[in-house]
Amino acid sequence: MADDGDGRLRTEGSGGDLGGGGVGELPVGEMLLNVGLLALALLAAYRLYLRWGMRSGPGGAARQSQAAVLPRMKRRDFFLEQLREFDGTRNPRILLAVNGKVFDVTKGSKFYGPEGPYGIFAGRDASRGLATFCLDKDALRDEYDDLSDLNAVQMESVREWEMQFKEKYDYVGRLLKPGEEPSEYTDEEDTKDHTKQE
Repeated sequence: MADDGDGRLRTEGSGGDLGGGGVGELPVGEMLLNVGLLALALLAAYRLYLRWGMRSGPGGAARQSQAAVLPRMKRRDFFLEQLREFDGTRNPRILLAVNGKVFDVTKGSKFYGPEGPYGIFAGRDASRGLATFCLDKDALRDEYDDLSDLNAVQMESVREWEMQFKEKYDYVGRLLKPGEEPSEYTDEEDTKDHTKQE
């Protein structure tokens, strides 16, 4: 080993420094920086793909344009079986229920559409899944769910989700219990409620 005059120790015949770098190799600090920059670039490319690529993927752009041209849905109430028709596959409109209220989430199809991260909630009562932060099909009930077994914290979470949906999406009616009669909505009520939300 010898000092080459610039403070690096070199082994005879290797031409490299003690850090293991030979001819043409980068010091460890520069290599870590390059790996970090590459990881950031890959992460940015992946996020762009998720944001734009999914929209332009199979059916993504079509769903976005359908959501833009669908007329505002008239107010009505739904039984759970009727709500299931609006899952984004059988019907371009996507509805879901939270805390007994039904919302039109079609404009959020990238989230609630068939390929979206919350697509499991489309055409369903999402209350239990949102309250328990569970995206499994097991968290959703196939019959009316009165949520009576949820604790106070979970019920508060359901109410907070309901408020978020009210702010972002159109309220289109109530989720009916079995045997409950649907309400009769007038065009005037419907128009008044929709203008109040905008």
